[in-house]
Amino acid sequence: MAPSLDFVIEQVQREKGISREVIIDAIETAILTAVRKKLGQDLDLEAQYNPETGEIEVFQFRTVVEEVEDPNKEISLEQARRELDEESEIGDSIGIKVDTSDLGRIAAQTAKQVIMQKVRDAERESIYEQYKDRKGDLISGTVQRIERGGHLLVNLGKTEALLPVSEQIPNESFRRGERVRALIIDVRKETRGPQIILSRTHPGFLIRLFELEVPEIASGDVKIINAVRDPGERAKIAVYTKDSHIDPVGSCVGVRGSRVQNIVQELRGERIDIIPWTPDYTTFICSALAPAKISKVFIDEENRSIEVIVEDDQLSLAIGKRGQNVRLASKLTEWRIDIRSETELEESFQKAVSSFMEKLDVGEVLARMLYNEGFESVEEIAEVELEELLEIEGLEEEKARWIHERAKAAVRQEEAAGDGRGEEEGKDTPPEVTERKGMDLKEVPGIGPKLLSQLQEAGIATVERLATIPMEELVKVPGVGEKKAEKLQEAARSLIGGESK
Repeated sequence: MAPSLDFVIEQVQREKGISREVIIDAIETAILTAVRKKLGQDLDLEAQYNPETGEIEVFQFRTVVEEVEDPNKEISLEQARRELDEESEIGDSIGIKVDTSDLGRIAAQTAKQVIMQKVRDAERESIYEQYKDRKGDLISGTVQRIERGGHLLVNLGKTEALLPVSEQIPNESFRRGERVRALIIDVRKETRGPQIILSRTHPGFLIRLFELEVPEIASGDVKIINAVRDPGERAKIAVYTKDSHIDPVGSCVGVRGSRVQNIVQELRGERIDIIPWTPDYTTFICSALAPAKISKVFIDEENRSIEVIVEDDQLSLAIGKRGQNVRLASKLTEWRIDIRSETELEESFQKAVSSFMEKLDVGEVLARMLYNEGFESVEEIAEVELEELLEIEGLEEEKARWIHERAKAAVRQEEAAGDGRGEEEGKDTPPEVTERKGMDLKEVPGIGPKLLSQLQEAGIATVERLATIPMEELVKVPGVGEKKAEKLQEAARSLIGGESK
């Protein structure tokens, strides 16, 4: 019996990868279950594996008492001393070996079921422990079954893994028994056993394939900074090396493209752009938009945003099919990328310069300066803090303040027009009042040529605007104090028929 049991233990240990202790514990539990099924559930039993005899020994423990009330759990002092141990005392717990040679067919079957269940549980735990730390690893297996919906069950040897249809490259197909490589993206502990989830669409799959194909990456001489994909269509991968003697892009491409072509073939023809990474993000972003050629860039570091200008014939190339090229470049660089053509830029430039010259009453040189500083509308100038304008090289403080106030006044004027004043408001306003709203400010007592110019520069161009502008805005006009502002508004309101403040 000993060689037989030891042989079973060693065989299960070797085939299932389960420790000897776990197998012995399973057999002990199974034998106890079988004995209780035959002799009774309320017995105090204990099973132990005896390595010398190779047997599972079962002992029934009974307490020594003067008078026996429960024969299954108690033994009299007299009987214990006579049959078991002559030195027995009241209260002792004595183990009596149970004969397990005649457990019977049903008990043996029960023991077998318990052993099998214990072994299965231990095997599942062993598999989970084996794979739980392997997320991100490349693994190879064979297609065991194709389920409804296109999900694949992949045989990994001692266990199975699931390759969901959502993690398969579009339009790829597999046959039963076909070899498949994929990335482990999750290992879940479930009641029916560990669930290993695979992916062939994850960017990590692309990275692992490059590590496999490119020795310089495997050795650490070339590093992969980032990788992004539209599975089955296009991918971009950024690579870098500190060694000036190594070409990171050339290493990944290989002789006559041999290395990258192996990966392209694995990915079902997916086009791969290999981008040299550099800490100079402007250069990196321009490289990421390859094969498009970049003319100019405008950087917004604070918001990690960049506007890229290309020649008209490069626009579709930079954007890519369905915006694919710019979208992948944005993901790869982790910058927001906006692309415009030279024609669009010129139109935007002319529109902005004309607007500045008209609304801010500035010359073309100053209008161009504002545009070159990144301002494309009067609203943008009005919204920024004055300090930002003061930082413009060549723009004097007094001029910057004047431009800022003119911009805010222009915006207020546009908002007032948008609120329904002007033509729309005139529909419901008596004719005499409408006429007076357009009266020249020179008719307001106390307004001379200099003050008139200052009011107009502040966006106060009509008697009505002067009468309704908030006091805190009016006092900002140079030369207008609080008392002066009150008198001007009273005079303006009198002209348009309003009441004095």
